Amino acid sequence: MLTRLVISDVVLIEKLALTFEPGLNVFTGETGAGKSIVLDALGLALGARSDAGLIRNGAEQASVTAEFSLKSNIRLADLAEEQGLKLEDPIILRRLIGKDGKSRAFVNDQPISIGLLKQFGERLLEIHGQFETHGLLNAATHRGLLDAFAGNTILKQKVLSTFDAWRQTEDAYCEASTSVERAKAEEDYLHAAVSELDDLAPETGEADRLAERRTNLQHREKILEALQSAEQSLNGERGAASALALAGKAIARIADKAKGLQDLLTIIDRAANETAEASNQLERSKASVDAEPDALQHIEERLFSLRAVARKHSVQVDGLADLRQELAQRLALLTNQGDQIATLAKAAQEARLTYKKHAEELSSKRQQAAKNFAQRVMHELPPLKLEQAKFSVDITLLPEDQWSTEGMDRVAFQAATNLGSPPSSLQKIASGGELARFMLALKVVLAASDPVPTLVFDEVDAGIGGATASAVGERLAKLAEHVQILVVTHSPQVAARGGHHLRVLKQTNAKQAITDVETLSVNARREEIARMLAGSQVTDAARQAALSLLEDQVISDLKKPVKRGASKRATGS
Repeated sequence: MLTRLVISDVVLIEKLALTFEPGLNVFTGETGAGKSIVLDALGLALGARSDAGLIRNGAEQASVTAEFSLKSNIRLADLAEEQGLKLEDPIILRRLIGKDGKSRAFVNDQPISIGLLKQFGERLLEIHGQFETHGLLNAATHRGLLDAFAGNTILKQKVLSTFDAWRQTEDAYCEASTSVERAKAEEDYLHAAVSELDDLAPETGEADRLAERRTNLQHREKILEALQSAEQSLNGERGAASALALAGKAIARIADKAKGLQDLLTIIDRAANETAEASNQLERSKASVDAEPDALQHIEERLFSLRAVARKHSVQVDGLADLRQELAQRLALLTNQGDQIATLAKAAQEARLTYKKHAEELSSKRQQAAKNFAQRVMHELPPLKLEQAKFSVDITLLPEDQWSTEGMDRVAFQAATNLGSPPSSLQKIASGGELARFMLALKVVLAASDPVPTLVFDEVDAGIGGATASAVGERLAKLAEHVQILVVTHSPQVAARGGHHLRVLKQTNAKQAITDVETLSVNARREEIARMLAGSQVTDAARQAALSLLEDQVISDLKKPVKRGASKRATGS
């Protein structure tokens, strides 16, 4: 429920801090005092449209903060979780409006968009007024409200889950059928492409390996030239092998003539042996290079084939292997997916029938609940001076392409306020006062099932008086047993029903007029209701009449001593 509202620099309001109680909270005050400004400010905190004209003259910005006791509000918790926001009790909605008309929004000091602020506001409070109303006028809410009234929560969950299951199986069937049809249209292409890729047999990473090997083979001539030059240096006519052989012979002839020549001969023989081994290695290297004289050409041809096929299919060379697998799978659909498609079609049909069964059961319960709901609303209308009005619930079966998680029905509340007029949507009720009273009747019937915890009625008693005003007050009090009510009223009969009474007044200082609000004590309430009865001149008779109106509600309080400060102003605190 709404516990606190702080308004700064909005139109004629300089600073207000208002507190609210559970049950029925009433606003009274003379015409033009600024009651509508308070409601407009509350609307800003809930995401209503704003502009720079709302800022009080001389101020830099306007701000409104609305504090709500969170308690248990599943719809609000789900929205916060969906948006990744952390909510604590209390939940605080704040709106700032600058001179440029731009505004910022916050929930518990976390910045949010104005659209999201509005979503939070719709889950916390509804305003029903002379010129606008939220929630009940939106036909999109009627189906959910009727279901809440009928207690269809469990059945709705079955409809939701079976609808999701139907859509999933239907999507799987459609996707498989589309794949087969596409494959049939491409059959010749698929056969040719798979055959070509099978012949090519591409391997992942093959292009990189071939490119590396090609680079090595491109240096073949230089390698052979170097090997041949080295061989000539070793084995040529004047090569190292020949020179070492001559040197060995020369030393061998005189080895016994001088000391130490035998060791030298050993070194020369060792060098000759190493040279012979180097020569053999050169021969083996030459043979290896010469073994694949056409390898470079083969690699070039392979790379050309791979790249040509990759360009043809608009993929990278390394993607050819995966492409071959994908095309083969699509081709396989032509021959081995018939049974699977039949299975999917059967599953989709069974899921549809299951959904339809639960949706038809939900539709039947809606039809039954609609009659009861309409009868109860009609019972509330005569005391509210709407005895000529008619109310009905129109339930229309939707075409299959519009079935959803909500079932197969369109639900719309309809009304006619004049005898003989055909029923139409609630928005077409001409009189603002009639509309507000219609909303009150609906809310009384929906009190136990409507999820919005706080309702605001702006002059729901417009154009009525006497017994009708008393009936309005009685129903507001009855509704306040289930939800918190804020009502702006000019009716003393309605004001007397309030458990928490605030008076709006306009004060004028040397500079400008300022709207103020004060919380009334029991005695102050009697004076205010007497003013509402008598006008500017409050008489003892008016006071006695006010006491009579208040008697049922506060007679016990009147017998108690009034605490000092009970009529403390809400301004600036």
